Amino acid sequence: MSGRPVALLLPGQGSQHPGMAVELYGAEPAFTDAMDGFLGLLGAEGRRLRAAWLSARPGAAFDDAATAQPLLFAVGYALGRALHDRGVRPAALLGHSVGELAAAVLAGVLDLPGAAHVNLARTAAMAGAPPGGMLAVVAAAADLAPYVDPPGDPDGVVVGAVNAPRQTVLCGPLPRLSAVAGRLRADGVVHRPVAARQPFHSPALAGAAARFAAAFADVPLAAPGIPVWSTRTGAVVGAAQALDGGFWGGQLAAPVLFWPALDALLAGGGYTLVEAGPGQLLTTLARRHPAVRAGRSAVVPLLPSGTAGAAGARDTFGAALATLTGPGPRH
Repeated sequence: MSGRPVALLLPGQGSQHPGMAVELYGAEPAFTDAMDGFLGLLGAEGRRLRAAWLSARPGAAFDDAATAQPLLFAVGYALGRALHDRGVRPAALLGHSVGELAAAVLAGVLDLPGAAHVNLARTAAMAGAPPGGMLAVVAAAADLAPYVDPPGDPDGVVVGAVNAPRQTVLCGPLPRLSAVAGRLRADGVVHRPVAARQPFHSPALAGAAARFAAAFADVPLAAPGIPVWSTRTGAVVGAAQALDGGFWGGQLAAPVLFWPALDALLAGGGYTLVEAGPGQLLTTLARRHPAVRAGRSAVVPLLPSGTAGAAGARDTFGAALATLTGPGPRH
């Protein structure tokens, strides 16, 4: 795989699980420094997040946006720094939901203090967002038209993510989402709940998105030093977009176009796609892409599946490094 450029895939809400990447903490110096650096910038909130992350039983609140999303950012960013420390230089970045913010920092759009500031702002913005949920559905977005409301309906069930040709996420307020789930069940459409307590990437979050976007006015922004493929647009982030806080903030209320972005990335040539985050959700999705099935691209996860809990992170990370750089001594 050494002949292919590397593209990092950074996961978002739903990929978190207790013990994610904890085995690397203290074992991988760059990963450890990055986690400590980011959490330290968050002050008291960082201490709360660290305690939740390192806890063997963090409780149901671990899936709350206020905990899951900054930790997903931190783990994705820290894995990116660990790869850099081992000599792996990505040629492209593609983040899912909050993973896109980690991609922006790894690309140099924001520095780490700026990332800490906007992460705190994101948490504060989400605190005022309405409750709700998300459903992963085994169906094409177009085929779900009979089940969803108009795209701009803040009280409706809408498409929140297009993860694959037949992998769509619906989001909305729980009473209406539960009703849709019942209809899907009656019609024999396979679906499952996503570990989320709010309707991310739906019009219901327009107010939160505006508050989040305003925080970017307080931090310096730069054009990406590495191409970032946006799951908001399905295309490369342009210099003007990178400098626009509204572009980054608006992602909260816009659907995640993961598959269109991945499709556009792989249309430009073969890549080794490296999932830099907990679990293997994006790995599973990417393996379904025709370019991967045909052998033009390959997929390498850095961490074990979420069902493994805290176990196996060092082994999976080591195996991924051997694939990416060849076997060698560990630090």
